[in-house]
Amino acid sequence: MKLRQVIWLVLLILIADQSLKFYIKLNYFAGEEHLVIGQWFRLHFVENEGMAWGWKLGGSWGKVALTLFRLVAVIWGTFLIRDFIKKGFHRGFIVCAAMIYAGAIGNLIDSLFYGLIFESSDPFAQNVARMTSFGEGYAGFLHGKVVDMFYFPIIRDAHFPSWVPVWGGEEFEFFRPVFNIADASISVGVFIILIFQNKFFPEKKDQKHPVVETKSIVDDNTQVN
Repeated sequence: MKLRQVIWLVLLILIADQSLKFYIKLNYFAGEEHLVIGQWFRLHFVENEGMAWGWKLGGSWGKVALTLFRLVAVIWGTFLIRDFIKKGFHRGFIVCAAMIYAGAIGNLIDSLFYGLIFESSDPFAQNVARMTSFGEGYAGFLHGKVVDMFYFPIIRDAHFPSWVPVWGGEEFEFFRPVFNIADASISVGVFIILIFQNKFFPEKKDQKHPVVETKSIVDDNTQVN
């Protein structure tokens, strides 16, 4: 697979991810939700300060540490993907690596710049955020929140049976996390690598040295080469 093809794939994922995030940010107030297909596919605007799927690394310093980690991972990933291409890794693996890489960049952009260019959206005031002059947004550099919008509550208003340990009787919902295109790109890339790892990384069989039969008599006076 050529580097040019990988670059195009990464750019397509980034354009789709950032375009949808800008649309949601500039048209939805925080917490706003709209049905897309039935009751189970919704656009639900939330922002999170943490990792993919809304996971968090506590506090302001945790946010900075996570953003810096993303930045280092993206820089390292740039050289890593070039190395994969140069060494001729399986095409499917390179595509998956590019998806993970693009997803990481997508969420990194939010963390680096969204706090600098967007106003805050308040779920109580229900105000839709606007773009503002660079540096006059709701947060400083490295403190931007990641925009999420895809919500698939396939099962809602259900409860665990009373006999289930710990969670018995509590409310149950599937699928609860709200995510974005970048999250999906990362998750799909990782999932495919796990499923097809034997195809992407086939085991090399040991090369056995051929055995040559000879009728020569070998004794202490015979030299064997």
